[in-house]
Amino acid sequence: MDDLLLLTISSPSGAGKTTLTRRLLAQFPDLTFSVSHTTRPPRSTEVNGRDYHFTERAEFQRMIERGAFAEWAEVHGNLYGTSVSELERARQEHKTGILFDVDYQGARQIKAKFRDAVGVFILPPSMHELEHRLRSRASDDAASIERRFRTALEEIEHYSFFDYLILNDKLEQADAQLCGVVYAERGRRWRMAAAAEKLLKEFPRIH
Repeated sequence: MDDLLLLTISSPSGAGKTTLTRRLLAQFPDLTFSVSHTTRPPRSTEVNGRDYHFTERAEFQRMIERGAFAEWAEVHGNLYGTSVSELERARQEHKTGILFDVDYQGARQIKAKFRDAVGVFILPPSMHELEHRLRSRASDDAASIERRFRTALEEIEHYSFFDYLILNDKLEQADAQLCGVVYAERGRRWRMAAAAEKLLKEFPRIH
């Protein structure tokens, strides 16, 4: 059983997944972010290799054929995928966990391959607030915003697949809840069993 914490974080576009993920990584330096591949163009604030590996569709298709992805899906007309090599990178860097910023399709695929993966779904405060957040983005055109909003309800319908739900109404509270998930998962019996057994072996049992 792998001790590496695999944490998938999903949400509709605009629910605050990226903000919460970055805050979590800042508070837990022993976690790392899985940099996904995508065929969509970068936004003005995004950096290739940090936010995503921006990849041509033909190359993405070749990676699928080579079995290079732990999960992949088509979302809003673009392809997204998580390379299997990201898990090995996390181990080589001596990280205790890796975060996957994926949609519900990607979360399902990761869970199917890694049964101990933990799923978190971020909910928006309301659909009206979600629409407002999407329209406030200067990087997306009107057609993209409309498509993302229509897809949001379908994504929320899959909430029951996830282990934890966090309502992102107040950022500080949502941030604290997400940190709580990490602490809780680190305290799982099977993760801490080796530490308990080590204590028992320090001294011989008294008869």
